[in-house]
Amino acid sequence: MVDDNQDSCESLALLLKLMGNEAHTAHDGEEAIDAASKLRPDLILLDLGMPKLNGYDACRRIREHAWGQNIVVFALTGWGQDDDRRRSNEAGFDGHLVKPVDQNKLAEALAGLPIRQA
Repeated sequence: MVDDNQDSCESLALLLKLMGNEAHTAHDGEEAIDAASKLRPDLILLDLGMPKLNGYDACRRIREHAWGQNIVVFALTGWGQDDDRRRSNEAGFDGHLVKPVDQNKLAEALAGLPIRQA
């Protein structure tokens, strides 16, 4: 979970944990790339409007790496207009969720993840 709003980020990470998932947080695009390179998560929920590096550019940079090709990346943002969705798609996002996140839509996104073999 990546969001510059720390309360929102921590709340959603807690929700993910309560849903039975492992969750980590970052608070800007640069932290997101660093964490993704180390953790290699199944899913990244990435805010778009952040300091240092916005979510669009963070997603593009994650996708530049071989390790970032198979990570599912969803935009999780307050921006939900058609143009925002088009821009997130062009940046390499797999989906676009609008804040406040609907728990059922989040559960659907998680259920659609490929099962990683150990």
